[in-house]
Amino acid sequence: MQVIFNADDFGYSTNVNAAVIQAHKHGVLTSASLMVTGNAVDEAIRIAQDTPTLAVGLHIVLLQGRAVLPAGAIPDLVDQNGYFEGHPVKAGVRYFINPKVQKQIQLELEAQFKRFIETELTLSHVNGHLNFHMHPTVLHLLIPLAEKYQAHGLRVPRDEFWKSIHYDRRHPGTKLMWAITFYLLVQSSKRKLERQSCTITHRVYGLMQSGQMQDNYVLGLLNSLNVPTAEIYFHPSILETGDPLGPNLRDFQCLLNPKIKELIHQRGIQLATYTDLYEEQGRHD
Repeated sequence: MQVIFNADDFGYSTNVNAAVIQAHKHGVLTSASLMVTGNAVDEAIRIAQDTPTLAVGLHIVLLQGRAVLPAGAIPDLVDQNGYFEGHPVKAGVRYFINPKVQKQIQLELEAQFKRFIETELTLSHVNGHLNFHMHPTVLHLLIPLAEKYQAHGLRVPRDEFWKSIHYDRRHPGTKLMWAITFYLLVQSSKRKLERQSCTITHRVYGLMQSGQMQDNYVLGLLNSLNVPTAEIYFHPSILETGDPLGPNLRDFQCLLNPKIKELIHQRGIQLATYTDLYEEQGRHD
């Protein structure tokens, strides 16, 4: 059994960067997803370049963040300051129905891939901020770029609603909505996902507990895990940000919990990255 422990929002801030490197060196973190327009992206790149054991992927941002391209190049996609729409539903509808916006998404996606390639880091994987890469319009444009730039893995959120509710009964309505939404997104894109070449894990956990990755939940998850491969993603920070779904101290502390490391050893779980899975898949083909 191989499990990827990933940190999203790498480059978001110096506090997130500090959490990533500490959780990698002293905890169970194996990889991180880089926001190429994050406020502390240059520091994150230096950390990654100095830490070859940390796998780094691209965290696509098309919502609640800043674009790579100038506002004048994608005026229908961002505001005059270069920032994307902040509301997921509004963004989702516009991205789905507006052809002009779709063309600009294509330009911005490629710009983010190119910005990552400029770092000279190996592209371990691709995912999206708030998992917005699973939006049908975005995924349709993203898959060819992931293959063009030789990403090793692609996150497909396949969390388990009942497992989350068993360990944490808070916010059942929100979790049910997420479960239904992402189930439908995955099913609607199943044919595209089956044809693409990036590695996909059997399960991905983190959606139901976004910003709330408690020790008991992760321990229970690892204790009951019975799939060949899985990704568990976190939003670690050495300080709280005040965003209930964003980087937080709880996720950081969870990654450092010695009980989690001990359980991984007891169950014979192999810590992995998308690159590890991709290379292993290539040896078996």
